Amino acid sequence: SKPVDAFGLTFKNPIGIAAGYDKDGIAIRGLSALGFGHVEIGTVTSLPQPGNPSPRIFRLVEDEAVINRMGFPSRGSEFMQVELDPAYKANFVERILGFGRSRTRFKRLSTSAMLGINLGKNKNTPNEEAVLDYLALVQNFGRYADYLAINVSSPNTAGLRDLQSRAVLETLLGHIHQQRLLEQKQYKKRIPILVKLSPDMTKAELDDAIEAVLRSRMDGIIVTNTTLGRDGLQSSQKGESGGLSGSPLRARSEAVLAQTVKKVNGQVSIVSVGGIMNPDDAKKRLDMGATLIQIYTGLIYRGPRLVREILHSL
Repeated sequence: SKPVDAFGLTFKNPIGIAAGYDKDGIAIRGLSALGFGHVEIGTVTSLPQPGNPSPRIFRLVEDEAVINRMGFPSRGSEFMQVELDPAYKANFVERILGFGRSRTRFKRLSTSAMLGINLGKNKNTPNEEAVLDYLALVQNFGRYADYLAINVSSPNTAGLRDLQSRAVLETLLGHIHQQRLLEQKQYKKRIPILVKLSPDMTKAELDDAIEAVLRSRMDGIIVTNTTLGRDGLQSSQKGESGGLSGSPLRARSEAVLAQTVKKVNGQVSIVSVGGIMNPDDAKKRLDMGATLIQIYTGLIYRGPRLVREILHSL
């Protein structure tokens, strides 16, 4: 596969691992070695939180699908920063032990894959204060990431999807953009920011959300997150609550991609995720206008070989 340009970056190939697989940034090098062109870690939250109680993930084998209600389990911002930066780790140890002076030296993790970091608000943060969580996360992780992704679309955090309404989203992203400018000035690097959207909005709601993204000068859109829909499922576990991914999400994700491509009209790059289970699915998304694609549930059912199979088919 040839390199791909998106958000001002050059990716070695268009395939990425979606957020949710490596929630705390502990497997970046290993995932990069599988051949991914980008690795999106997270969702990370400012403070540690356990997520929802178990059982919280279900494999629907008959449907080639997964239902999860993880709820952003995260070891928190501090843990991930320690994982990402040896210099930060040294500073962290000094602060804990109470000696030395914290130094500002940062070193990007050495991998061939681009690094995306997916950001989310804590469960206990009310929506009215969500902006504070996102601003803190942009401040903490802009220096490390090749791009950041704003997650306002998980169905497993109560009220989170309300942040996708146009006025609320535009205000939120406006503040995030201003924080991004401060971080870019301090670290002298571009920090592309993407927004991950839900597959469950109406066409009008999706258009409004996309308009908010464009007006806020974000760099890209990720479509889609998991769905609350249950159409056509056969598994006995189809009634479990949570977000559905895998083959049943394919048609819905493709429809949202088509609408997004039309609405965006080339203004920003689009990442397609949801229901990509084989090389044909991947090629179709790229042909439809996605610049990059991401897989997760396909990896569960096909194994790591799926990455190479897609690459060989492109």
